[in-house]
Amino acid sequence: MNILGVETSCDETSAAVVRDGVEILSNIVSSQIDVHRPYGGVVPELASRHHLELIEPVIREALAQASVSIDAVATTYGPGLASSLLIGLNAAKGVAFTLKKPFLGINHLEAHLYSPLLSAGQSGRDLSVPTGVGRGAEAAPTFLPMISLIVSGGHTILAYVTEIGRHEILGQTVDDAAGEAFDKVAKLLGLRYPGGPEVDRLAKQGNRTAIAFPRSMLDHPGHDFSFSGLKTSVLYYLKKNPNAVVADVCASFQEAVVDVLVGKTIRAARDKGVRAISASGGVSINSRFRERLAAECQRRNLRLFLASAQLCTDNAAMIAALAYHKFQRGVRSDWSLDVAPSIGLGSSSV
Repeated sequence: MNILGVETSCDETSAAVVRDGVEILSNIVSSQIDVHRPYGGVVPELASRHHLELIEPVIREALAQASVSIDAVATTYGPGLASSLLIGLNAAKGVAFTLKKPFLGINHLEAHLYSPLLSAGQSGRDLSVPTGVGRGAEAAPTFLPMISLIVSGGHTILAYVTEIGRHEILGQTVDDAAGEAFDKVAKLLGLRYPGGPEVDRLAKQGNRTAIAFPRSMLDHPGHDFSFSGLKTSVLYYLKKNPNAVVADVCASFQEAVVDVLVGKTIRAARDKGVRAISASGGVSINSRFRERLAAECQRRNLRLFLASAQLCTDNAAMIAALAYHKFQRGVRSDWSLDVAPSIGLGSSSV
C-alpha cells in the first residue's frame, strides 16, 4: 500500500510517499529557515505564503520520485500554525478527491511518536526489530511496550506505548518545551536562528561543568518537565557575567537540559518496567542528548530507537507511515475535517 503524506504544520513544506508504513519511496522537504532567520523565529504569515507557493511543486516532486500509484492520502491537521495547516489540509483533500482515494487526517505529535519505528524499518507486522540506536546488528524480541520521548520546539512529552496506535501520556512540560528553551537561550547569547543546532555546535567547545545551572523537576516525583526556570537562570547569569565564555554557557545549559531529559526518560522506563525506549522530535538530534541516552540505555541493557535526523524535523514520511497503520485499522477521515492548531497528543489513540 502506497500512501501520500503531506506536512505543513509550521515552516516546512513536505510531501512523501511511503509503502506499507515502512519503505520511504520519496520524502521531499522544503525548509523556510532562510526566510525566517532575519526575524529570529517563524512568522506565520510568511510561512503560509511560502506553503502556498511550494505545496504543488513539492507534492508533484514526491509523486514523480516515487513513481507508483497512490492508495490513500494523509495530511497533518494539527497541532501547528492554523494558517500553515490549512494549506496542507486542503491540498491533500484536493489530491485525494481528484484521485478518488481515501483521506486521513493525522496528529503531528502522534506521527513523531512512531517515527523512530520508521527509522528502524518497523512495519508493524513484524515486531522483531534491530537493537541499538535505531540501527542495531542483531534481532531482538518484541520491543513493545516502550517509553517514548517527544522533544521539540513546542513539545516535551513522555508517553507509555503499549502497541502501535495505543499510548498513554505520562508527563509533559508545564511551561517551556526543551526546544523553546534552546532557542530562547540562543537568542540571549546572540546566536543565529534556529538556536538549537548553534548551541549544540558551540557546546562541543565548552566546559559543561563550568556553570551549575538548575535541573528543574529532575528530583520531583512524576514525569512532568519544566525548563522556564533554567532559561531564567541563564538570563540572570549573563546579566551578572557579561563577559561569560559563550561556549561554556552553551555546554553547561545543554548539560542541564540533557540531564533532565535523560533522567526522566530512564526513570519512566524503570517505573513502567519496560525494556525499550524511543526518542523523536527536533531536539532529539542534539548530539549530547543522543550520546547520553545511548550510554544510559546500554548501561541498563535497554533497547533504544532514535528517529533518523531527517525524520526528527517536520516531514511528511512520518505522516504517511502512521496513516498506513491507521488505514489498516479502518480509520478514514471525513471531508469536513478542519485544522486543530492546539490539539495535544492525547491518550489511547487508534
